[in-house]
Amino acid sequence: MSDGGEWAGPATVNTGAGSQRISDFFESDDFMGFFLGVDIGTSGTKTILMREDGHILAEASQAYPSYHPKPLWSEQDPEDWWKATVKTIRSVVRKSKVKPADVKSIGLSGQMHGSVFLDRHQKVIRKALLWNDQRTAAECVEIEERAGGRKKLIRMVANPALTGFTAPKILWLRNNEPRNFDRTDKVLLPKDDVRRRLTGELATDVSDASGMLLLDVKKRNWSKTLLSKLELDPSLLADCYESEEVTGHLTSAAAKQLGLTTDCAVVGGAGDCAANAVGTGVVKSGVLSTSIGTSGVMFVHSDEVEVDPSGRLHTFCHAVKGKWHMMGVSLTAGGSLEWFVQNLCAHLGRRADPYSVLNQEAANIRPGSEGLTFLPYLAGERTPHADPDARGCWVGLTLKHTRGHLVRAIMEGVTYGMRDSLEIIKSMGVPVKQIRVSGGGAKSGLWRQLQADVFGQNVVTINAEQGPAFGVALLAAVGAGAYKNIEEACGATIKINEKTAKIQKNRLAYDKRFPLYQNLYRSLKDDFQAISEIEQ
Repeated sequence: MSDGGEWAGPATVNTGAGSQRISDFFESDDFMGFFLGVDIGTSGTKTILMREDGHILAEASQAYPSYHPKPLWSEQDPEDWWKATVKTIRSVVRKSKVKPADVKSIGLSGQMHGSVFLDRHQKVIRKALLWNDQRTAAECVEIEERAGGRKKLIRMVANPALTGFTAPKILWLRNNEPRNFDRTDKVLLPKDDVRRRLTGELATDVSDASGMLLLDVKKRNWSKTLLSKLELDPSLLADCYESEEVTGHLTSAAAKQLGLTTDCAVVGGAGDCAANAVGTGVVKSGVLSTSIGTSGVMFVHSDEVEVDPSGRLHTFCHAVKGKWHMMGVSLTAGGSLEWFVQNLCAHLGRRADPYSVLNQEAANIRPGSEGLTFLPYLAGERTPHADPDARGCWVGLTLKHTRGHLVRAIMEGVTYGMRDSLEIIKSMGVPVKQIRVSGGGAKSGLWRQLQADVFGQNVVTINAEQGPAFGVALLAAVGAGAYKNIEEACGATIKINEKTAKIQKNRLAYDKRFPLYQNLYRSLKDDFQAISEIEQ
């Protein structure tokens, strides 16, 4: 729901037993209150207000821009995140007409890996470098050298150095903007800068901190060994919490600005990928989720620390206390289709929803797009290639191909890229008994079918569609005592909604084409690097 929308029927809520007045819940002995979930995303912030049983009373969103001062650079202004947070929280509280004192806690989710540089007065020094910023290739090499090699680095922090991670961004600032680095007193992740303005506390959670490349993922605390090798002061980093732990309460200034009370707690929250996993119930072994948003994420729960020795998958702390997860990431998944719409189909928006038009055109094309293949590397790629020089392209164009072919090839190419991650997960012996699909890609019947066919496995959707915002609202409920743990919270609120079965003939068609997709990257890898070198 957009921020300007109206919530129908603020005096009642819909439950499985029918409609009830909100006031009925205030009078119940079991009433625990309401919980906010705030997701500070790349394209905008989304906020929901949730009842303790998982029912969403209201939601709001607010967009903001990104800045690209050079090719493959990506930045945002942290002030925009704060303004969006204030606007969306005030909106959902107003729409739902709940009492401010009954909003008990807030969970924060956010785009991972971004870097907010603060001076000793807690003033933002420069625009934040985002997760999809690719400027730090030289710093990744520096980190591996200082660590004693890639294998030793993976043993320290469970992951290799990738351009999107936070540690390379800190070194980039030191190497390229030394005056700004000398002024830097703290480095925060995006959601944690919003936390600072909510509570005055400098804190993060273990799932988001894992993506900084500075956390000992196995021990769930900062790696003093790597920090020493990188000559970074540990005081640069915030205190680390589990995702459900309370990190502070609203300051009087923040409470006044939001229309809430200082009794409202803020829990650790989670990076958007772990938050989405909680919001889709991926909190136990055998369950895997895929999310196609701006990026594409394949996420699987792990009871123990499992590390891909080649570093193709990320191994991070989960938002489930004492658990971990593995994750593959495609940098421009839904972002590839968004790029196509914004740059090549702007005229469609004057007549209808461009995504609906293109979805229908793509649905009329046969599987395999009649020999057309798309490589979705518009911002480089992370899993499995870890290649900032990779480029997006269509291969196999002929005079026969139409716009529908181009669109279907984009959707197939993105799904192939996610299968890359699935193949690695299965090769490590990790059980995948159920695949839950979410994100914008799950709203398209065609894209759900493509995932089932390309993965060769049935996929399901769930009743909760709010993703990371819902996940951190559940964490907020756990932190406030409404549930004893996140597993109980997910079990009480998340149910299977719809199953999409694989079509066997389509599966066979994609099984033949998937190796071709993989070979195209290998064939073009050196050319991608040459293009990058020429353009620098």
